[in-house]
Amino acid sequence: MSEEDIKLRYITPAIQNAGWDNKQIRMEYVFTEGRIILRGNITARGRKKSADYLLSYKNNFPLAIVEAKDNTQPVGAGLQQAIDYANTLDVPYVYSSNGDGFVEQNLITGEVKELKLEEFPSPEALYKRYRIDNGIDDAVEKVMLEPYYYTLNYKTPRYYQRVAINRTVDAVAKGQNRVLVVSATGTGKTFMIFQIIYRLWKSGLKKRFYTWQIETYS
Repeated sequence: MSEEDIKLRYITPAIQNAGWDNKQIRMEYVFTEGRIILRGNITARGRKKSADYLLSYKNNFPLAIVEAKDNTQPVGAGLQQAIDYANTLDVPYVYSSNGDGFVEQNLITGEVKELKLEEFPSPEALYKRYRIDNGIDDAVEKVMLEPYYYTLNYKTPRYYQRVAINRTVDAVAKGQNRVLVVSATGTGKTFMIFQIIYRLWKSGLKKRFYTWQIETYS
């Protein structure tokens, strides 16, 4: 069977049967459009990067990446690809499947294990493990789960913005009062700062903020 057949018949049903709903599952999640390649006056795009499945506990809180392979390949054949994507997207759990089962790697602890199709973890089970693996208490959780600011037709964070926002919010929630965010010109620093302040303020953790935005050009 092809990779698409494997996803349709085995992987997607296994994920859905574990309790992940359609709002939590993003299939063929494209997170880069590909490197821009210049050849004289001609420009082209390199290969896009897309995860077969990105599973999120809450909006902008991804927990897992699943990579699928056809059934001529071993069950763990997509694991390294999933790890590469997870390192870019800051996702803690990765899975590979060829339809026979799953290989899971916990990128926080390094643990690797095989699962049957029916053993794929539910959103609550995986989130509970995330809390344990990171030592997250109730106070930190309250801030961590505070939603982003959003209204109809308002932009949502790009993957690198989400990583910067989430890591900064997590650091402050764990007691760090000074955070340096380094980002290239044109990557949306003002938007990121706004979302960081909004989430910290709405959660009740912080009421006063001091920010500096420094632009450097070469």
